[in-house]
Amino acid sequence: MRRLPGIRERKQEILPAGYLFDNRALKRLIAPLIIEQILAVTVGMVDTMMVSSVGEAATSGVSLVDMINTLLINVFAAVATGGAVVASQYLGQKNRKRACESAVQLLIVTGIISLLVMGVSILFRRGLLHLLYGNLEPDVMKNALVYLVISAVSYPFLAIYNSCAALFRSMGNSKISMQVSVVMNGINIFGDAVFIFGFHMGVAGAAFASLISRMIACVILMVRLFDPKMEITLKGTKFSWNQRIVGRILQIGIPSGVENSIFQLGRVIGVGFITTFGTTQIAANAVANNLDALGILPAQAMNLALITVIGQCVGAGDYKQAEYYAKKLMKLTYLINGVCCMTVIATMPLTLKLYGLSEETLVLAATLVLIHNGFAVLLWPASFTLTSVLRAANDVKYPMCISMLSMILVRLGFGYMLCVGQGWGALGVWAATILDWTVRVICFVRRYRSGKWKQYYRADA
Repeated sequence: MRRLPGIRERKQEILPAGYLFDNRALKRLIAPLIIEQILAVTVGMVDTMMVSSVGEAATSGVSLVDMINTLLINVFAAVATGGAVVASQYLGQKNRKRACESAVQLLIVTGIISLLVMGVSILFRRGLLHLLYGNLEPDVMKNALVYLVISAVSYPFLAIYNSCAALFRSMGNSKISMQVSVVMNGINIFGDAVFIFGFHMGVAGAAFASLISRMIACVILMVRLFDPKMEITLKGTKFSWNQRIVGRILQIGIPSGVENSIFQLGRVIGVGFITTFGTTQIAANAVANNLDALGILPAQAMNLALITVIGQCVGAGDYKQAEYYAKKLMKLTYLINGVCCMTVIATMPLTLKLYGLSEETLVLAATLVLIHNGFAVLLWPASFTLTSVLRAANDVKYPMCISMLSMILVRLGFGYMLCVGQGWGALGVWAATILDWTVRVICFVRRYRSGKWKQYYRADA
């Protein structure tokens, strides 16, 4: 009796010859990235919840510094992205030696940049806060200064950690970075509980917990990169300056860094508009940012996955394959992103109760989450995830220019007009954010469809 084909046999994937990633490989790459993103955002939420027990001034101070932290961290992430793109392209060429050399150059560059950023942040901490947020309430400023100084000490460790994680992802091995992320975030949560509730250290306790966890995570990933069995290894690779490879990394990293920095700076300035309306609006904005981040987790994870997948396709010189994976992963992003955004909205009655803040603050936070996640279902992936396809193909200047212009003219221009001019407060800033997303979607979708992003990569030996 002939056996009928089973479900697995009927659903077996058929890829064209030579294609790099089957569904199983994509799952191995993407699933750990999503888990890693969930962990990162969850820890951010736990930090805010624990600090909220100290009071709204502490919550506001931490949220303001976290905006600066995100701005500076994005500089490190942009350089790491440049290194990941270069490493992925070399792996696509089957040039392991150059991929290892690019890893060394990435670590050198991020180490230098992070040390400079740490020094500037500590030396000019008060002036930086005044410049971005104006005259803060004394209690908010006190908490913000403490949190900023301790956070700044962790920048070099975080920068190296991000670079190492990016290199593992470029190999398609995101499982290792996920495992270390579990360790790092577990230590962070445990440290929060011990320092905040055990030693009553307030915002300093939250900052020290982050510092310790980042130091440990940095050391673990550096040790793992010395494994000679890895496609990219530091074992036997000289730690010396290579101007040509550094140039390739910065050619991608600098425009991406400018783009990300302008984006985050715009968010910081937007919060600066909100600070004029008092502690309630600052705290509501902080809570909303925590919950919003949960909704866009799949898209952020896919940003990282696309760098690896498209980078290797481009390195192999196969743009047909790059288009195939770009369309496939964008569809997947929209699907999962929509489910997550709707889940965040549906569970708000429960999650908002976890924050020890006033009823007025929580009502405003809920409204901001509805605005953000409702529109993110349609706009966020094309506005942000699609740019990873362009970057992985070395098309970095166009996204940078569009992002800068849209941020300055749309998000900040309309944000100021609606927030301050019309007196809408945080609602005005978030309405301008949706307009900014719309402009980005129009520009980036047109760029992708034009095919001009295929003209920028030049292979070298």
